[in-house]
Amino acid sequence: MNESTLALLRTRRSVKPDLMTEPGPTPVQLEEILTIAARVPDHKKLVPWRFIVFTGDARSSFGERIAKACQAEDTMPPSNVRLEAERNRFLRAPVVVAVISRVEAKPGAPEWEQILSAGAAAMNLCIAANAMGFVTNWLTEWIAYSPLIRQDLKLAENERVVGFIYIGSSTTKPDERPRPALGDVVTHWQG
Repeated sequence: MNESTLALLRTRRSVKPDLMTEPGPTPVQLEEILTIAARVPDHKKLVPWRFIVFTGDARSSFGERIAKACQAEDTMPPSNVRLEAERNRFLRAPVVVAVISRVEAKPGAPEWEQILSAGAAAMNLCIAANAMGFVTNWLTEWIAYSPLIRQDLKLAENERVVGFIYIGSSTTKPDERPRPALGDVVTHWQG
C-alpha cells in the first residue's frame, strides 16, 4: 500500500489562483507533470487531448487577448477595472496549462469516453503537481467558451477547452470544504 499517495488523495485541495505565488514548477518538473497527465485511460489510443502551456511573458501576452475578447464579446462595455483583471488573469499563477479535448469519430471509442479521457488527463495533471508540493486549480470560466479565445488557441472544430489548470505555490493553507456524505452518493446494487 502506498500511504503517501492515499494521504495526498485524502487531503488535496484546490487553491484559488489569487492565493498562488512563485515558485511554480521548473521546466523539468513541468515536463514530468505533463508526462504523468498523459498516463490516463485512452480507449483505442486516440490521445483525445492536448496541452497548451502558458509561462513567463506568454501569460501577459495571452492576457491581452483575453481582454480583447472580453471587450468584443461582453454585452455591456466592460470597465477598465474588469479589463485589467482580464489582462492579469493568467498572471495569478506561475504556470497555466490549458487542457484541450479533441474528439474524433472512431468506431469503438465513443465521444463520451474521449471527453472523459481528457478530464482524466486534467485531474492527473493536478494530482501530479500536488504530489510535487504545488497547489492547483482547475477552472473554465467564460474564456473556455469564448469564440475569440477558441480562435486564439487555434482550436479545431472537434476541440474544446476542458479547463485551465493554474499551478503555483500557496500563500496560505486552504480551508477544508464540506464533502458529500457517502450515504448520499453511494448505493449498492441489490439485483
